[in-house]
Amino acid sequence: MNTIAHREETVPKGIVNIPKKKFLDRSITTREVIFIIALTACLTPWVSPPVALMIGLVIAQFIGHPFLHLNHKATHILLQVSVVGLGFGMNIHSAVKAGSQGFLFTVASITGTLLIGYIAGKLLKIESKTAHLISCGTAICGGSAIAAISPVIKAEEKQLSVALGTVFILNSAALFLFPFVGHLLHLSQTQFGIWSAIAIHDTSSVVGAASKYGPEALEIATTVKLARALWIIPVVLLTAFCFKTGKQQMKVPYFIGLFILAMIIHTYIPMQPVSDVIVQVSKTGLTVTLFLIGAGLSGAVLRGVGVRPLIQGILLWAIISGAALWAVMQLVK
Repeated sequence: MNTIAHREETVPKGIVNIPKKKFLDRSITTREVIFIIALTACLTPWVSPPVALMIGLVIAQFIGHPFLHLNHKATHILLQVSVVGLGFGMNIHSAVKAGSQGFLFTVASITGTLLIGYIAGKLLKIESKTAHLISCGTAICGGSAIAAISPVIKAEEKQLSVALGTVFILNSAALFLFPFVGHLLHLSQTQFGIWSAIAIHDTSSVVGAASKYGPEALEIATTVKLARALWIIPVVLLTAFCFKTGKQQMKVPYFIGLFILAMIIHTYIPMQPVSDVIVQVSKTGLTVTLFLIGAGLSGAVLRGVGVRPLIQGILLWAIISGAALWAVMQLVK
């Protein structure tokens, strides 16, 4: 007893001697092992973007994302880097031509989507900020538009989560549905590129669907979609005026400028072997991005969306997709 008492007294009070774990001694959970194996598989050429998204969805529902707190930032950075890298495989002259073809479609679709979204929100009795976020996400570029608009209208976390969940669910469906419809209707590469850029919400799913359809469709879709993303700026200003929120911080998609710079470099500076490697790595990065997006769509996220916001999202998506498809088939060859 005296020995034990003596040992206790030699340890200063308030200090607990807990040995630090070295990195190699750290225990790894089965969930982390499965996640890392799936992520590694997405780095191989055998896993396409739609398959990567499906793997992510399966992990989210049945296993769980072990690094969920890092997911949003990782997908945000990886998507932007991948899109910039794709610019090294595109010609600036072709991109300008594609952008001019999609300009009128872009203006008409954004205006129509915001108007119909406002009416649908009122009819479905959806909270005004949530309805506006869903409308902006559908009209411009999905999660990026929602992230830019939310601080302007001072959206609450619940409103932001519902809008993002709605958009991500429809994005997942689009990645599988659009290439199928495009082949069914025998759309040309140009037609599919413009249609997917207008009707699919997020840039990641647009690029994923277009890359599955063909190289020309990928070039056109990426260019039109990024040109469409610039409309975030006037829509943010209009939103600030309508919601009477005054001047708020505006998130400008600066990576679009880097994408344009990459196209200029590829067009005027001969660096074909290097460009091919960059483009291939960027496509792999996009595949991983879609895997991470799928892994972030847990059951809690899906349940938290609610019926009425999802109905608004589906209604808007069906109208814009149908109208854009009809216009593209009639006006674009």
